[in-house]
Amino acid sequence: PNASRAVGVCQKLITPENRAAYAQELSADYEKVRVQHAKKQPRTKPITLEQARANGFQFDWQNYEPPVPNKLGVTSVSLGLAELVDYIDWTPFFLTWSLAGKYPRILQDEVVGKEAQNLFDDAQAMLNILCDNPKLKASGVMGIFPANRVQDDIEIYHNENREQVSYIAHHLRQQTEKPKGPNNCLSDFVAPKTSGKADYLGAFAVTSGTWEDEFAKAYEDDGDDYNSIMVKALADRFAEAFAEYLHEKVRKEIWGYVPDEVLSNEELIREKYQGIRPAPGYAACPEHTEKQLIWDLLDVEKNTGMKLTESYAMWPGAAVSGFYFSHPECRYFAVAKIQEDQLLDYAARKGWDKLEAEKWLGPNL
Repeated sequence: PNASRAVGVCQKLITPENRAAYAQELSADYEKVRVQHAKKQPRTKPITLEQARANGFQFDWQNYEPPVPNKLGVTSVSLGLAELVDYIDWTPFFLTWSLAGKYPRILQDEVVGKEAQNLFDDAQAMLNILCDNPKLKASGVMGIFPANRVQDDIEIYHNENREQVSYIAHHLRQQTEKPKGPNNCLSDFVAPKTSGKADYLGAFAVTSGTWEDEFAKAYEDDGDDYNSIMVKALADRFAEAFAEYLHEKVRKEIWGYVPDEVLSNEELIREKYQGIRPAPGYAACPEHTEKQLIWDLLDVEKNTGMKLTESYAMWPGAAVSGFYFSHPECRYFAVAKIQEDQLLDYAARKGWDKLEAEKWLGPNL
């Protein structure tokens, strides 16, 4: 759970008199874990995919007009880091350093307040160094495309005549019994093709820049691990801030469905706006290969220099990508565990065999 724990582990493993006892201790711990796991019962009863779809998000699409974007297609964005400072959420920054508490209250905390303030002061000093460097740019790309829902998928069309399907976004549905609410799937928040309503889907990919590794390594080579970690922690904050900045621009100008929105940074952090930006690999769309769709849609590598690894991790590490949904009732949720019928259905939709589907959906099985 914490990189600092690795030191003690390595020490035990490389010390001959400790190694055997430590291995035995681990074996005993894991046997307990196996027994506990085998005894586990699901908190809520699983249901079939058919039942889950029947209990999906219900909405009167006939009396709703999806907002038409002011600009369709792909838009590249490049910014100086200083333009993103006002969008930074500082609370996760302190968690990077294992200091728990919400900013700005953490600065007055009785236990960690002094250390938090010292850390924050150092962060501001590094922030100034980074923001004053005109060569450091944050790079991003976004786009909005004609789209409609077909069951649990979203068809993305070549243009507004909607005759040619360019891409398909595949999504998963919650599959446990929900007597008081719907079994959500992200595709539910896009107008069904059968409704005759023209709807849209957005996508984005942003990074605070490809400078992070170079800057961090320079401090590391100088024996300054503290500032090396500081650079990486701030690069992460800039990437998240860029995602926040760009989403606001989308809502107010590019898609323009809330042109008069006025929210404080705290309200942005608390997601008080209309619409969501779920990211592949996270709770609402946990399957990582859907990032490839974003890369293809937006030509991300060409427009930003960002790359995907073979396991669909993003490079540089300080990066965020995801989808934009505009529906006024859309919200975040966790897909959680799915059943074999959905596994096979998803595999068929993706053109995978069962083994491939099990590989990518392992955490949800």
